[in-house]
Amino acid sequence: MNFISCNFFKFDYLKVKGFGLKGKKMLNRNAKFSIGEVVKHRIHPFRGVIFDVDPTFDNTEEWWNSIPENHRPKKDQPFYHLLAENDSSYYIAYVSEQNLLYDDSGEPVGHPEVKQIFGSLSEGRYLLSDIMH
Repeated sequence: MNFISCNFFKFDYLKVKGFGLKGKKMLNRNAKFSIGEVVKHRIHPFRGVIFDVDPTFDNTEEWWNSIPENHRPKKDQPFYHLLAENDSSYYIAYVSEQNLLYDDSGEPVGHPEVKQIFGSLSEGRYLLSDIMH
């Protein structure tokens, strides 16, 4: 399964032109985290590596409404796509910036798709693999 959309490759060009990953005009917004960084959830026990960034919420209303109202993050912030892991499984997570922290464990992410997208881990960040260049 391919987890990267073509939007991933347009990131630098669109950012320079003032647009987000999906061609949406950004509102002078800078993402705190970037592709390849290892992060963990602020509340829930999982961590992962970022493989895509949305400048604002860009998921379904069904997904949004599945979050208890008192825990819903604001939509007008960056949202990150993670190759995520917890103690029992690997999965794709979609997480708001306010709910992420840097993971300073130095441990690699075990998600099986990491090796298809990224190369080595260095100082809490995966480098893009040669396949992606």
